[in-house]
Amino acid sequence: MRRDTILVLDFGGQYCHLIARRIRELNVYSEVVPHDVSPRDIKHLDERLNIKGLILSGGPTSVYDEQAPRLNDEILSLGLPVLGICYGHQLLALMSGGKVKRASKKEYGVANAIIDKPRGVLRDLDKQEEVWMSHGDNVVAIHRDYEILAHTKNCSIAAFRHKLKPICGLQWHPEVTHTKSGKLMLRNFVFKVCGCEANWRTEDFVERSVREVRQVVGEGKAIVGLSGGIDSSVTAILATKAIGGNLTAVFVDHGFMREGEPDFVKRTFQNLGVNLVSIDAATIFLERLRGVIDPELKRKIIGEEFVRVFEKAAENVGADYLLQGTIYPDRIESGIRRHSDKIKTHHNVAGLPSKIKFRGVVEPLRDLYKDEVRKVGESLGLPEDIVWRQPFPGPGLAVRVVGEVTQEKIDIVRKADRILREEIEVSSLSKKLWQYFAVLTDTKSTGVKGDSRAYGYTIAIRAVESREAMTATFAKIPYGILEKVSTRITNEVPRVVRVVYDVTHKPPSTIEWE
Repeated sequence: MRRDTILVLDFGGQYCHLIARRIRELNVYSEVVPHDVSPRDIKHLDERLNIKGLILSGGPTSVYDEQAPRLNDEILSLGLPVLGICYGHQLLALMSGGKVKRASKKEYGVANAIIDKPRGVLRDLDKQEEVWMSHGDNVVAIHRDYEILAHTKNCSIAAFRHKLKPICGLQWHPEVTHTKSGKLMLRNFVFKVCGCEANWRTEDFVERSVREVRQVVGEGKAIVGLSGGIDSSVTAILATKAIGGNLTAVFVDHGFMREGEPDFVKRTFQNLGVNLVSIDAATIFLERLRGVIDPELKRKIIGEEFVRVFEKAAENVGADYLLQGTIYPDRIESGIRRHSDKIKTHHNVAGLPSKIKFRGVVEPLRDLYKDEVRKVGESLGLPEDIVWRQPFPGPGLAVRVVGEVTQEKIDIVRKADRILREEIEVSSLSKKLWQYFAVLTDTKSTGVKGDSRAYGYTIAIRAVESREAMTATFAKIPYGILEKVSTRITNEVPRVVRVVYDVTHKPPSTIEWE
């Protein structure tokens, strides 16, 4: 059956794949395609998928930049509904004869949009709506065939639509949670404008992924990098279903794990019947990071060293393929797309060395978000404590130490992290939070311990709420819990004299500090 599908045209915006994720939440299938997709490409896709509409994503460039990505002119003649978001909104205006100018005052963050005409995508909205803006250019004029639907204090044309054709644009981002009625806007586009049916489920993914792994690896052997997190765990189980005994799971203890983590991982997956090999490489990783301060370099070194360890493990078992638990946010933040900005290198994406000894790298989860991966994990019967483990970066505590990594610093942040996790978990807050962890900053300050002056480290506590890690809100943890965490850390970790709490959303920050 050809599933109703919305194509998201990628103009390099960090939220591009979040748009696709939001469409999937409506149980409508979505795929991300390059911005310069041709009408012929879309017709070819339509043989497999029932293409019902197009969404043009945001992007980091100005429509007037010399290298700005463009849309094939013929796309708008296909008769498909089109929604432009941010950059896509500006591009639609420009292509139809409107004007875009550099804004006298940039809009970044929450803004109040006045809904002048609640039609089409804006159907059933209130007169005033909170929306998330992130732009430096404004649409200042539109063609006479279009009408203005909304404005803000600093943007006179914040939403528009064609008077006869199903083409519309939104300057704000309906895909982020900060736009209060964003889901309703997307629902209006998907169901009211495009006429889609809700006929897609995440569970459909399992059969497709098992088939893909089997096709790529064939009769060969493969290893999977297993950290014990939900991403690599689901990858390991999917691959086991696909190639059975030809899979070896490799757990690399790089010395930057949380307290008790190596034993937990080995015990859990041995009980699940996974063919597991554990490698202690802590000394090698620490030595490779000696004197390294730059966080990007840290991630690249760790990524390269992981592959070298995997290569040796693969040689021992005769494996030609490497499977990884790479997911959408990893790929997006690593800036793998032509017009996207790199936020940070993920050790298993842009951190991979250019030359590897594997015949191929297989990433069955590359198009899923964390919450989708959890659903797949549940459908595969993974234990709850694996499915709901909070995300943990591949480089581990090495990127939770700001500056040079030393064994002393790793020991400090590991103890602080254990204390924080203990207090969060006994408070019943853990399932409400996306992530919570300690960071050892590179700031020292004066304190008092035992009536004597102490000069020591500062620990930062980070706790956020999120649905998919593309956006996040800092958690409003009760002061009583924060006080207990702070008291325990400064009492139980001798070199720490100060604890601070990070109250920054994503954006503008990222969840991890490095």
